[in-house]
Amino acid sequence: MEAYRLVQAEWQDAELIAPLFNDYRVFYGKQPDSAGALQFIQERLRAEESVLFMALKDEAGSSQAGGFVQLYPSFSSVTMQRLWILNDLYVAEHLRGLGLGKLLLEGVREYAVNRGSKGLTLTTMTDNIRAQRLYEAQGYIRDEEFYTYDLIFK
Repeated sequence: MEAYRLVQAEWQDAELIAPLFNDYRVFYGKQPDSAGALQFIQERLRAEESVLFMALKDEAGSSQAGGFVQLYPSFSSVTMQRLWILNDLYVAEHLRGLGLGKLLLEGVREYAVNRGSKGLTLTTMTDNIRAQRLYEAQGYIRDEEFYTYDLIFK
């Protein structure tokens, strides 16, 4: 893990993140779409609609992303503060267990704190036990008070 460092992505970095983003979508049952993944990441970064961090490793004159985390901005009306939605976190399967998830979570925590944010919020699948353990080890608390409802348009 020592070879990986945390880097805030810029739109030019989309090609490093897109393969991981594609794998992330496949993990959640979507069909692979490499071109769509690249376009989606480029659009988010160019329009400054999200903030992405990647665990980056430099080797032999090239860079490789081993994982990424994507935040979307939101607000808490009650506290009148910025709130970040941690929408996506993914570490390449062969690199899991090396601390990249922790590196990414620590990085977004620092990012949010330095901007005076209320906090970070996330949702994960109920059977994603490995991710839940990671989040809880980093101080995230599972909400037992509120239900989440979605209205999905197809």
